[in-house]
Amino acid sequence: MSPLSAGNDNMRGVYLTGHGGPEVLEVRDDIPCPIPGPRDVLVRVGAAGVNNTDINIRLAWYSKGNADDEDASWSGKPMEFPRIQGADVCGEITAVGRDVDPSRVGERVLIDPCLFEHDGIALSPPWYFGAECSGGFAEYTTVAAGQAHCINSPLSDIELASFPCSYSTAENLLTRASLAQGESVLITGASGGVGSAAVQLAKARGAHVIAVTSEAKAQTLRELGADQVVSRDQPLTTALPGNSVDVVIDLVGGPQWPQLLELLRQGGRYAVSGAIGGAMVELDLRTLYLKDLSFFGCTVLEPEVFPNLIRHIEQGNIVPLVAETFPLEDIAKAQEMFQQKSHVGKIVLSVSQTD
Repeated sequence: MSPLSAGNDNMRGVYLTGHGGPEVLEVRDDIPCPIPGPRDVLVRVGAAGVNNTDINIRLAWYSKGNADDEDASWSGKPMEFPRIQGADVCGEITAVGRDVDPSRVGERVLIDPCLFEHDGIALSPPWYFGAECSGGFAEYTTVAAGQAHCINSPLSDIELASFPCSYSTAENLLTRASLAQGESVLITGASGGVGSAAVQLAKARGAHVIAVTSEAKAQTLRELGADQVVSRDQPLTTALPGNSVDVVIDLVGGPQWPQLLELLRQGGRYAVSGAIGGAMVELDLRTLYLKDLSFFGCTVLEPEVFPNLIRHIEQGNIVPLVAETFPLEDIAKAQEMFQQKSHVGKIVLSVSQTD
């Protein structure tokens, strides 16, 4: 039986047809609807967020110089086209595979974008939803049942779709860096999706939060919980004393990177999951070893991260921050706005809202 209520086996969605500009995003209404495998669930997508990863893959940003962009996916493996992208998904389970409890039909879910299972096969290293397999920029998607987490919340699909990727990335950074109550944390790129999530989640841990952002966005970050805001346009070591920060959560990289290490205390921890300001940085190894610093590259989510995120949402410890909403058909406009970096929070695509 077709999962579509109208009995139609096709669905509306967006194909990524290759690496390039917005012209490689193809909106279609004749995409075959996916069929859940034995351990999968079929999810009707209510809303899906826009992420750096979507755009980075489209632009082949992850490629480290391969002439054919064969390493231009999240995992460094060749991309297969066409691909339905979209890692941030809120939706409703409409069908399940034969090995999944049928009582899950009707559950409202958020999808964990860091996939440890696909087609019944354990993945190591994990895949990223919408990269190595199709994601949420379509009316329906399938995913392993264990990756679809039930969510009980009065928030809308659009609001909930702002959480999975950015907030799980932020929670993973804080988890890997072992940020504790009473410690100080400096967050670069604090006005973006991951940055604004990190501000809220760090505050929920009882940390002293220092946010680096533009002057125009400073008040918004204070309202989200930042105890101190530093302008990204001034040298960090001028705004803050050296050896004064326990943890740095870095989403930017770029020329100011060495200053971040100068700010860290003896035994400080540095965690990174982005490099929008520049991927190549200069490291003085003496700073690393004389200060006994610890570095954490953060991509794969720790097992407790997504369940903790669901708990924070349901308890109201964090709030959604939706900058703008676009219909699925306007994905190119949404990504253009995303790349301008003039917004605070998340840009979300409305697909087929369930509420």
